[in-house]
Amino acid sequence: MQSFLSFLRKLLLVFVCALIAGLFYLNALITGTFESKRYALPAQVYARPMELFVGARLPRSAVVGELDRLGYRRVSRVRDRGQYEVFGDRLRVHSRGFPFPDGREPARMATLEFAAASLNGLSSAGAELDILRLEPVQMGGIYPAHGEDRLLLRLDEVPDTLQGGLLAIEDRNFYSHFGFSPTGIARAALGNVRSGRVVAGGSTITQQLVKNYYLSSERTVRRKVIELFMAMLIEVHYEKSEILESYLNEVYLGQDGPRAIHGFALAAMHYFDTPLEELGLHQQALLIGMIRGPSFYNPSRNPQRARERRDLVLQVMAEQGVINEEQAVVAQAMPLAVGGSRRLDTYPAYLDLVRRHLKEQYRKEDYATAGLRIFTPFDPRLQDQLERSTTSIMGKLNPAGDLQTASVVTRTVNGEVVAIVGGRKPRAAGFNRALDARRPAGSLLKPAVYLAALEQSESYNLATPLDDSALRVAGPNGDVWAPRNFDRESHGKVLLHRALAKSYNQATARLGMDIGLPVVVDMLERLGLRQDVPKVPSLVLGAGEYSPLMMARVYQTIAVDGTRTPLRSILSIVNRKGEILRNNITEYERAVDPRAIHLLHYALREVVREGTGRGVYRSLADDFHVAGKTGTTNDGRDSWFAGFSGDLLAVTWIGRDNNDATGLTGSSGALRIWADFMAEAASRPLSYRMPGGVELHRVDDVTGELTGEGCSNARLLPFIVGSQPTASTGCTPKSDGIRGWFEKLFGGD
Repeated sequence: MQSFLSFLRKLLLVFVCALIAGLFYLNALITGTFESKRYALPAQVYARPMELFVGARLPRSAVVGELDRLGYRRVSRVRDRGQYEVFGDRLRVHSRGFPFPDGREPARMATLEFAAASLNGLSSAGAELDILRLEPVQMGGIYPAHGEDRLLLRLDEVPDTLQGGLLAIEDRNFYSHFGFSPTGIARAALGNVRSGRVVAGGSTITQQLVKNYYLSSERTVRRKVIELFMAMLIEVHYEKSEILESYLNEVYLGQDGPRAIHGFALAAMHYFDTPLEELGLHQQALLIGMIRGPSFYNPSRNPQRARERRDLVLQVMAEQGVINEEQAVVAQAMPLAVGGSRRLDTYPAYLDLVRRHLKEQYRKEDYATAGLRIFTPFDPRLQDQLERSTTSIMGKLNPAGDLQTASVVTRTVNGEVVAIVGGRKPRAAGFNRALDARRPAGSLLKPAVYLAALEQSESYNLATPLDDSALRVAGPNGDVWAPRNFDRESHGKVLLHRALAKSYNQATARLGMDIGLPVVVDMLERLGLRQDVPKVPSLVLGAGEYSPLMMARVYQTIAVDGTRTPLRSILSIVNRKGEILRNNITEYERAVDPRAIHLLHYALREVVREGTGRGVYRSLADDFHVAGKTGTTNDGRDSWFAGFSGDLLAVTWIGRDNNDATGLTGSSGALRIWADFMAEAASRPLSYRMPGGVELHRVDDVTGELTGEGCSNARLLPFIVGSQPTASTGCTPKSDGIRGWFEKLFGGD
């Protein structure tokens, strides 16, 4: 007997030691990881904010569209944040405010007055406002590997009625128990038996938080014991307010494809497209009721079941004094008012670009869990227009739906990427052709050849005659390259500007061979092409593999007078404390002689006025000046157009993923999407600013010789000083000559 008691004492001692060791381990686990688990937040990616100021060229419909996109509610009279009303040419809005990187924009009531598609009045509380910034659209998130998503809120940002309703349903003794509640478990069990359905659970909020943070969903005694101990340890180390706040941000409330919806803040946006603080009582009660089974009580799939659960929650809230009976009755009479399971990831092609730029600066485990706020120049209005143009034109060009397309749009002034379409179905995730499709560029590379020649002003100018006859170029392996013009004809001697405007292959090939492939390759690198290009003669006609984004880099440099500007998809990165981690400042680097770029601009304007791109003016007004270049590859496999106005640059591609022929040229395919988009989106035409070191001369457009105003074939062209032709036609200047589109840019000489 004595030995048996001794054995029991030793066994008890081992058990106590094991228990103490286990408690130490659980304590270390909690204290070491609780904070990180509380704030394991995905990165939130934001579009640019709409900035409202007097003089802004924004019609009322554009502002209303932005408010609708942000989830504002149109009402007959504005009373609360997130509402707006329309009366005549005026709009009244109660903005929500937002913490921008450069300071917090306060929530405020503002009145906007519109006239002639512009904002001509902006006031708040009877005083004029300089500017009103609406909060930016959250265009998506970048999630950790487990796919959990949440929006973090502080406890004081959660409505009191939601906090009270949550505790009334899930944990009435939350503020008095020490992690678990024996009486709560017993009462919940009894209540469920009496009602014949699940009204409340036995686990406290602290226990539920432990299960969500650390444990599996298995139902065993061992797991329940560990849960109880961990709940008590959390109560030792953290305040009740911290525990409740963590639970509100952690609780699982549904699934959106691969994305798990965690926390009440994100659930409010997902189900109602409304911030949590703006939810009505009936909506708060529905979310509280869904905790017991987000799928079982899903209001979209099981509306009757969800409504019954919501009404029960409202009844309990009234019984517990969270709300009064009248409020409960009114809320129970309300419809479910579900907004249709809002998806934030509605712009997958652009988010793909943001992710790639983030990888250049952060490890994924940092940017996917650190709760970063990423501010981009993405413009939802321009994106929507690009998608409309893409869908409309592709439907006309290819009703069968077997052609693909991609486009990239930037702001010319600073290289900000503002819109991307990665495929024929713009909102579908998958292969991003704007970034990853690698196709020959065709004539889109020709401007680099001509620009390289124009920098050699002692040998070339816009009036230099080029030989557009057939040629054969032998390769190092014995192959012979014999390019042909698209029309299968030779055109003899043509002036340089005309050869580019008409996109003559033979003249371009000869020019490229004359100046040398190394010079062409160097020019492409200076323009921003960051990859090895094939150093073969066919390079001058677009050989190689290039994405629309690559072509956007090249044309961005051309558009801004030869200044290379990195394309940007990220403006600022802010951590969860509101501290700016990175401000991406626009970088400029002079890459090409601006005088030569000016001459190239003339030729690219001519492309759309007289050359292969003249179809753009079926969509654009005649006095809206743009510049661009068509591109078509062998057998019509690829259709390209790249061009720019005074404010926007866009590159568009059409082709087949299997590289079969499309039956389209650059002008019959991609140009049509580009022109349709620019006609609606571009607001500033190209202006004409002649840089120093450039002067105008009239030449005979056939011979390239100097001539006089009004003489036969006279054309006004820009020249780098000293590079103009020396030969003259001898024609005496006249005063009644016909003025062309170029002379109309500046009203004469």
